[in-house]
Amino acid sequence: RYDLDDLIKGLAVQDRIYRMRCVERWSMVIPWRGFPLADLIKRLEPNPSARYVEFETIVAREQMRGQRTGFLGGGLNWPYREGLRMDEAMHPLTLIATGVYGKPLPNQNGAPWRLVVPWKYGFKSIKAIATIRFVEKQPVSSWMESWPEAYGFFANVNPSVDHPSWSQSREQRLGENRNLFLG
Repeated sequence: RYDLDDLIKGLAVQDRIYRMRCVERWSMVIPWRGFPLADLIKRLEPNPSARYVEFETIVAREQMRGQRTGFLGGGLNWPYREGLRMDEAMHPLTLIATGVYGKPLPNQNGAPWRLVVPWKYGFKSIKAIATIRFVEKQPVSSWMESWPEAYGFFANVNPSVDHPSWSQSREQRLGENRNLFLG
């Protein structure tokens, strides 16, 4: 166990602008502030046998209504879990966000830490990270456990691979005045 402030002391904070795309076909461009996950991993010195990084979210049912009722009625098991291959976690674009829009990350955006992986669908960007583990076996993420046909472990944005319920060939950037379902 580490104190968050001590753990990230001295890590270079960077501002990055990434497009986030949701598996539900919406997207938005977001200015994040944070540090490369690779820098944190190097500091933590995982065992060389670790092939994956597993994340778990905070559990605070009294503060987080969705944890009491299940996310959108989906009945996810809590804590929310997500994972990456070690090479994805070490990629220089993978970010631990501590801020957004030039301000500290608010609770609704995943404070204190949120994962941002720009080539992955948004559900991979776990919010309110409380635990990071380095593991040898591929972790089972929460959405993968809930609906594996729709939410796979890798979840790379790929417009030619459809979700079971809709086409991924188009998206709607939030803030644009277009109907998502028009070509």
